[in-house]
Amino acid sequence: MPDQKTDLPTRPFGTTGMQITRVGFGAWAIGGGDWAVGWGDQDDQASVDAIRHAVDRGINWIDTAAVYGLGHSEEIVGRAVRDMPADERPYIFTKCGLVWDENDRKAPAKRVGDPARIKADCDASLKRLGVERIDLYQMHWPPADNTPVEDYWQALLDLRDAGKIRAAGLSNHNAAQLKAAEKLGHVDTLQPPFSMIKRGVAEAELPWCEEHRTGVIVYSPMQSGLLTGSFSRERAAKLPENDWRSRNPEFTGEGLERNLALADALKPVAERHGTSVASVAVAWTLAWPGVTAAIVGARSPAQVDGWLDAASLELASADMDEIAKAIERTGAGSGPVKPAA
Repeated sequence: MPDQKTDLPTRPFGTTGMQITRVGFGAWAIGGGDWAVGWGDQDDQASVDAIRHAVDRGINWIDTAAVYGLGHSEEIVGRAVRDMPADERPYIFTKCGLVWDENDRKAPAKRVGDPARIKADCDASLKRLGVERIDLYQMHWPPADNTPVEDYWQALLDLRDAGKIRAAGLSNHNAAQLKAAEKLGHVDTLQPPFSMIKRGVAEAELPWCEEHRTGVIVYSPMQSGLLTGSFSRERAAKLPENDWRSRNPEFTGEGLERNLALADALKPVAERHGTSVASVAVAWTLAWPGVTAAIVGARSPAQVDGWLDAASLELASADMDEIAKAIERTGAGSGPVKPAA
């Protein structure tokens, strides 16, 4: 698959050889609501339209996972890119290591590190996506079945050596786990949660990745909608039962109040830059050393347009200082509030 051309700014993705736009399309929500961590019912055609619109606007990568919608998200991504000319297709990143029960779709997926299962799941993802090679294949979470990091990481390295995947990465892993994996073979990428609310990886993981030339794509930079500038108490109260956010403490009570206050504090920054609060929230994550790009979800073309400015938005040091003060004032989240000088 030739590398896609784009007019949006790009950055080298670690040592993978890929140049990726500073924001990518996140395909978690388009998996639908019929599973344990869904976002409610979705319109598949609207999801396809959103992906194609993002690519038309210059976004050159999509992040999905086998578990999103229990295979459905990968199928929708495959449907969206199937008819694109090869040199216009985005890079496709997906994940493994979560195994679900087809007979109980609402049961939480199990975190499994069995190397044979990882390799079989890679084949299943290739089929659902309709591609010959996955551009980035990531272990979704550290397994809960006592498989050592060395064993499952070796399975991903084997897939990379076999040419089934272009790059291998880890998601939701800590610095100690990254170090253990690196001894076997280079960790191409890390995918951690990172936002103004969830800032913990700035302490150890981002510096480790910067030191080791490991690319970083952060997820939930808008904290699953809280930092879009359009979220409200009323919307939180109306979240359907099959939307995981309805059960999350960041979307209820005092947590919700702090988060909405922080989002409100971003409005002056957005106005100065002539952009949206959502774009400011995403650009804030991109201002941190070690961060290559951010995954941003969308379920419609309009949602894509709501954050696309982040692909080229550069926040000034004065903006970062103002946001740091707002984080401290509102008491939202935890972790470092701005990059070290």
